[in-house]
Amino acid sequence: MQPESHLDATYWQQRYAIGQTGWDTGSVTPPLREYFVQLGHPDDRRILIPGAGRAYEAEYLYNAGWKNVLVADVAPEPLHDLQTRVPGFPVDHLLQQDFFTLEPTPPYDLLVEQTFFCALDPVLRPAYAQQCALLLRPGGTLVGLLFDTTFSQPGPPFGGSAEEYRTYFAPYFDFVHFAPATNSITPRQGRELFICLRRK
Repeated sequence: MQPESHLDATYWQQRYAIGQTGWDTGSVTPPLREYFVQLGHPDDRRILIPGAGRAYEAEYLYNAGWKNVLVADVAPEPLHDLQTRVPGFPVDHLLQQDFFTLEPTPPYDLLVEQTFFCALDPVLRPAYAQQCALLLRPGGTLVGLLFDTTFSQPGPPFGGSAEEYRTYFAPYFDFVHFAPATNSITPRQGRELFICLRRK
């Protein structure tokens, strides 16, 4: 059972209501777009984007032909926003649900991380790594971006370091790629890790 956190659905819905959404880039970011391109021809792989926010990654993938994409967020507003932008996106692929309560059956082939990890209370980071592993099939992939920096203001977002993050993921994943991102958006240049981890 993971520790309690005040960063719940009410908190995040309030952030959307007042427009305090500094994590929202307005489109899929270059590191993830380039990764998606190299996935090849769309197939039926199950893809999950947890803590998805407005889910530009899901929009990109769905419009590219990936139809088995699911998004999860505790706040309703970003899910409604995705539905408005992409009317054909399956309603049953919009999960207004706490990431830690998602079920692993059937398991996912790919999890996409984009500013969800940094939004979690840091005490939940070990549980995040464990839940990612639980949701993925053996050999499945966790891919995404993590902030490799500290922030001057209290979080969220919460920063950290590559050394810290390795301790969370090492028990469950093999490290395919775990290095500074080379094509981050301008405000995040030199402050992000691109990770590609394979479930043991």
